[in-house]
Amino acid sequence: VFGDSANYEVPGHQIVETGLIKLYQITDNKAYLHLAKKFLDLRGDTLRRKVRGTYSQDHLPVTQQDEVVGHAVRAVYMYAAMTDIAALYGDAAYLSAIRKLWDNMSGKKMYLTGGLGARHAGEAFGDNYELPNLTAYSETCAAIGGVYWAERMFRLTGEAQYFDVLERMLYNGVIAGISLEGTEFFYPNPLEADGKYAFNQGACTRQAWFDCSCCPTNLIRFIPYIPNLIYAVQQDTLYANLFVSNKAEIQLGNQTVKIEQETDYPWTGKVKIRIVDVKTQSPFTLKIRVPGWAQNKVTPGSLYSCLDEPIGSYKVLLNGDDADRTLKNGYVEVTRRWTADDFVELFLPWEARRVVAGEQVADNRNKYAVEYGPLVYCMEETDNPAAFDNDKGMNPLANFTVEWQPGLLNGINVIHEQSGENEYKLIPYYAWSNRGVGKMKVWKDKVSER
Repeated sequence: VFGDSANYEVPGHQIVETGLIKLYQITDNKAYLHLAKKFLDLRGDTLRRKVRGTYSQDHLPVTQQDEVVGHAVRAVYMYAAMTDIAALYGDAAYLSAIRKLWDNMSGKKMYLTGGLGARHAGEAFGDNYELPNLTAYSETCAAIGGVYWAERMFRLTGEAQYFDVLERMLYNGVIAGISLEGTEFFYPNPLEADGKYAFNQGACTRQAWFDCSCCPTNLIRFIPYIPNLIYAVQQDTLYANLFVSNKAEIQLGNQTVKIEQETDYPWTGKVKIRIVDVKTQSPFTLKIRVPGWAQNKVTPGSLYSCLDEPIGSYKVLLNGDDADRTLKNGYVEVTRRWTADDFVELFLPWEARRVVAGEQVADNRNKYAVEYGPLVYCMEETDNPAAFDNDKGMNPLANFTVEWQPGLLNGINVIHEQSGENEYKLIPYYAWSNRGVGKMKVWKDKVSER
């Protein structure tokens, strides 16, 4: 009920709040902003109505919530709106709450793929460290909502760690939800499949549609939004957050900057950002994100960590010469009076690496996963028919070779893993289940050195 001062009910699905905030930003009509905050402030209010409990994030006032609970999609939409309110109102209580909620989500309840939501029952977050693989819910919509929340956390803080998580969600948790043909979809996104458990609303692979069509339509809404995530602007600073070949024209203070990015990311680690044209000669700062994974940090906190020795270091060149590599909040900064054809090159270390989960994650004890750049990899039965069920585990001398296969799954880097008598072929997680029903796993057995 819009505009009714006597109404104390809250929306059943918390996406209206971010919509109201967008209306405020477009129209400058504060009634929209006040209503969004009202809907949030009324959650957990037991004085004037019966609350709906944790499923609806309606168990406590939002400023007192410190654990992500309930329906995962509704939750992350609400946390995104709370982040907007923290920013627009300068509200310290909201800011404290969203930081605690973010730390709980990223440190205790997020899948390696950036997926969110452990339980089919209630499409919900589970307990801390409850991250089953075969029965993971990890709804596509929840990963999309996670991207929206992560972007807002970045906007609020200017810290690259939030885009590190956003990138993980984008390349793994989100695009896994759509087939390479673009016509079939996953509702949940498990990290393991046995070819029998019909996890996807009655199917073992992607489906063309669902009675509740939120995931297909959400993907169709989200994909055109991706260009908005590549760059960000604050006064005379231009952030390069995602590495995607593109041409852009950006208003930066009182000048227009034309910029071009050339890269094969996520298949290689070379990124070239070139200033095509700049209208005035005012200096500005270009901030380029150096991903956490390139610094041997899997995710913020200790939920996941690298098993291998640190991979090589990153390198930054300005017009072909070495530039300052110092990081501030996860960014390399270059400040200068830019001219046309100035360019910065970022070279990221590009090696396959093994990742482990914290001991608190019971389902992943004595297991490891493989990542390459920002991509999580998996093992599919189709590529490993003999080895899949005879996995004897990995020893510390396992070695990886990477091969570009342009004819496989629309072109991918395949990882060949050799460990003693074992040899496995791994593909990017987002591309699994595009060749029929079969077994799959992200987490593989780890054995001790003999």
